[in-house]
Amino acid sequence: MAPLPTESAPVPAGSAPPPGNPAARSLPVVEISGTPLERGRQYGEAVRPLLHASLAYYEEAFGRSAGLTWEKVTARAARWLAPVTAYAPHLVEEMRGIADGAGAGLLDVLALNARGEVIYDKSFAEITADRAGRPAEEEPAEGCTSFAAYGPASGDGHVYAGQNWDWRAGVADTVVMIRIVQPPNPTLIMQVEAGQVGRQGANSAGIAFNANGLGGRFDDRIGLPQTVVRRTVLDQGNIADALDVLCRTRAHIASNALLTCREGFAIDLETTPAGHGWMYPTDGLLVHGNHYQAGVPAPLAAAGYRPMSPDSLVRVPRAEQGLAALRHSTGPAESRELIRRAMSDHLGHPESLCTHPDPRRPAVEHWTTLVSSLADLTTGEYLVTAGTPCDRAYQHLPWNLYDGPHGGPEATGTQP
Repeated sequence: MAPLPTESAPVPAGSAPPPGNPAARSLPVVEISGTPLERGRQYGEAVRPLLHASLAYYEEAFGRSAGLTWEKVTARAARWLAPVTAYAPHLVEEMRGIADGAGAGLLDVLALNARGEVIYDKSFAEITADRAGRPAEEEPAEGCTSFAAYGPASGDGHVYAGQNWDWRAGVADTVVMIRIVQPPNPTLIMQVEAGQVGRQGANSAGIAFNANGLGGRFDDRIGLPQTVVRRTVLDQGNIADALDVLCRTRAHIASNALLTCREGFAIDLETTPAGHGWMYPTDGLLVHGNHYQAGVPAPLAAAGYRPMSPDSLVRVPRAEQGLAALRHSTGPAESRELIRRAMSDHLGHPESLCTHPDPRRPAVEHWTTLVSSLADLTTGEYLVTAGTPCDRAYQHLPWNLYDGPHGGPEATGTQP
């Protein structure tokens, strides 16, 4: 058997060892319901120690990269309070409830929800550059490799969507799976950092949302945080309304959105403050990483765009190659194992499709695959790994996507 990945012993390229049992770790699961304020309080109470661990990590990370105290971070995050209140007041109420339940401040929770916007804001780059005494370098985007597979790409006929979510290893123990019951809106299942109101997931209308950071700094106008945009997308009951949110909302930073629906349709939007690009699957398969694949936005092209996550240029074709085996699957169990193995690829280790911490960097800057997720939009099952997929089996969540508004027998293809 190939050696398991460690910080000192890289694994052979492309290998995917059988899943082991790394401390038998699983992701915490939280279910909330009621009014926005009630949901938030339930959420905050459930994740209180995790949320405070997340605050401590980002205080250290922001202090190291830009010399910012946490007080200065929350002051910077406060600029998003008015736009979010105007666009989605119920989500501000939910954040207020999270803060109450966790014993934190509203701006603390807002900062966790806008941590990407703080990092990628132009003024943050200027502070970092001034502190370093050299021109600003692009902060690496939140790394992820997303996919959709259905039709000719799916041998068992199921519709699959998922991703490897790569981000700071320091927040690995703050990741939770949350189910939000909010009728008449669809019920949601998402993977989030404790205290966040949105990130990646799927809903009871059979829509999956997977996302990838893209990078590139644009103008100084204030747009909405990604957590708010993504949550609003997943609150929609059909694919057209979900797309409408992405096309009509001005986000603050660039991000890729891969939407997949249970009817067997997927579309990818590279959303930026300067405009959007889009892509469709080829023969039922679509993979997206952290570089612009539909076209480089004009403002970035004019400035001499270069991918800030060069490993994305490796990860995308490797995922496509690995997922091609799915075409020959004879059933869901085989499909899930083929997907796990495809997403466990190690070419370019440690910054491979299955990402591991790089021992050459300080611990606070370590990156890893926090979660590898797989939504079976045909059956409504949601599966995740609590960390890198190469050495873990999928954790089956205790909920079915279609137990909620817009679900029902017709969603899963079963009869009462």
